[in-house]
Amino acid sequence: MTDTAIRPARVALVGNPNSGKTALFNALTGARQKVANYAGVTVERKEGQLVTPGGRSVSVLDLPGTYSLRARSPDEVVTRDAVLGRLAGETAPDVLICVADATNLRLVLRLVLELKQVGRPFVLALNMFDIAQRQGLRIDLEQLGREIGAPIVTTVATRKRGLDELLTQVDTLTFTHSGAGDNSWREPNAAEIRAAHAEAQRIFKTCVRPPERPDTVTGKIDSVLLHPVAGLAILFTLLFVMFQAVFTWATIPADAIDGGFAAFGAFVTAHLPEGLLSSFIADGLIAGVGSVLVFLPPILILFFFILLLEDSGYMTRAAFLMDKIMGGAGLHGRAFIPLLSSFACAIPGIMSTRVIDNKQDRLTTILVAPLMTCSARIPVYTLIIGAFIPRTTVHGLSLQGLVMFGLYAAGIIFALLVSFIIRRIFWRGTVEPFMMELPTYRWPEPRNLLLNLWTRAKIFLNRAGRIIMPLMVLVWVLSTFPYPPEGATGPAIDYSIAGRLGHFLAPIMHPIGFNWQMTVALIPGMAAREVAVAALGTVYAVGGADGSTDALSATLNSQWSLATALAFLAWYVFAPQCMPTLGVVKRETNSWIWPTVMFVYMVSLAYLAAFIVYHVAVALGAG
Repeated sequence: MTDTAIRPARVALVGNPNSGKTALFNALTGARQKVANYAGVTVERKEGQLVTPGGRSVSVLDLPGTYSLRARSPDEVVTRDAVLGRLAGETAPDVLICVADATNLRLVLRLVLELKQVGRPFVLALNMFDIAQRQGLRIDLEQLGREIGAPIVTTVATRKRGLDELLTQVDTLTFTHSGAGDNSWREPNAAEIRAAHAEAQRIFKTCVRPPERPDTVTGKIDSVLLHPVAGLAILFTLLFVMFQAVFTWATIPADAIDGGFAAFGAFVTAHLPEGLLSSFIADGLIAGVGSVLVFLPPILILFFFILLLEDSGYMTRAAFLMDKIMGGAGLHGRAFIPLLSSFACAIPGIMSTRVIDNKQDRLTTILVAPLMTCSARIPVYTLIIGAFIPRTTVHGLSLQGLVMFGLYAAGIIFALLVSFIIRRIFWRGTVEPFMMELPTYRWPEPRNLLLNLWTRAKIFLNRAGRIIMPLMVLVWVLSTFPYPPEGATGPAIDYSIAGRLGHFLAPIMHPIGFNWQMTVALIPGMAAREVAVAALGTVYAVGGADGSTDALSATLNSQWSLATALAFLAWYVFAPQCMPTLGVVKRETNSWIWPTVMFVYMVSLAYLAAFIVYHVAVALGAG
């Protein structure tokens, strides 16, 4: 057996957006995958491992979706450079798997012709072939294989059909191709683009016959969901249900986690001698990390809805519906998906703006993405709402959920308003028309859904370990040392570094109703927003709280006025984004100017909003 036959192979999945490429990646690699970023860029990089029927170890790379190697957006540049072997620190793939939606071959054929020019062995995976068969679509696979000069495998990724045959082809191609062929692909001119388009149309007409049973279901559903009035009403209802669920469905598992950490803290306190070690473990580590992990359930519920919308094919419809509204605010229709992704975290939302071709449209979306209520704000919202808003219903709807929805809505409204202003201050001009291929509706695959949720949970837990725990140790140290002097009568924390810093900065925050403890919590919250809750837990745990979220809520309710609580919520609607977000903006824009602009305008908005809300609430008797 030759060295080529036994060495690990690299396979890259490439294809149009919404072709089921990621579903195929999940089916091939299962849980044996890792998520990172490409070297030097912030496009998400998914890589997984598998073993082929021939016994070869294979590393599989899931590339961003593209319609052509003529890259027009940053993520398409990554795909092109990966295919051509130009990425720094990355070896070129041995085999390319071009994933195509079997019900919509017209667009992918241009990409297939470009891959043929690259010279690397590739196989065409006709995914969602079961849907094509149900529609009666007739594809001459033998003729199509001759036309494109590559083997074809039919697959149903969500049912794991065709995977063995696909991997057998990968084995065959890696055995028979010891190296890549000549790369004759280059950036085409206008005449070559027209010729390639004509050739793709010829192949399509030769090899594909119209379906005997066209997909009328999608058309009927779209007649309702894409209606300019009914469609928007349905979209807003879905978003409303999503935000209600984030608060209400998570109550039981969140309470269980909270109770578990509180019991753990009490156990440690009871079995360790009173002193520094007991305080560090119970008040620093357990209370701090527990006050963040308690919000894992609502975060996963949010991701569940977003993944459901994506996998079903509805996400692109939502973007289409929002195009006119967003266009009026100076945003491109494609900005809807990055902004909706920002509800989970602004970082992947900002990274996904790479699907927007126009630089000005993309930069506008980047600047307003952090105004979307990311999952890191959920701990703050949940804590304050739970402490100050009664757990009652209004016309059968949770009052706490309604307040949560109002905070989300405020973020959306002000994102549109800020984008409107940005387009008129920094640049003028019309927004480019929105064009996006609408995929066929499909049932989300439970396995893929669970796998993606598990991946997001691991990312959150990893963040808790790498960022939140060290920060909480730092907050505990600053809140504990130095000890109060002999004969001191005030609370011990007043003499600590955190207490002194909080009292020093308090005059700046006093006009918006913030006390010094709140000021202390905002500082580590700049590193990660959710740490503000953990910091409050640590600060008040030093004063004797038992470390549970319920105890912290009771403490805040007794020490804050309603006006102060509302001002704190208003601050977090516009809260300055975390430092990792600023770093990503710097990398995406290749300049410190835009992160600085973002930081200044969000701090200013946060302070102004908190000031107005606090003084209006005081005037109305909520002080």
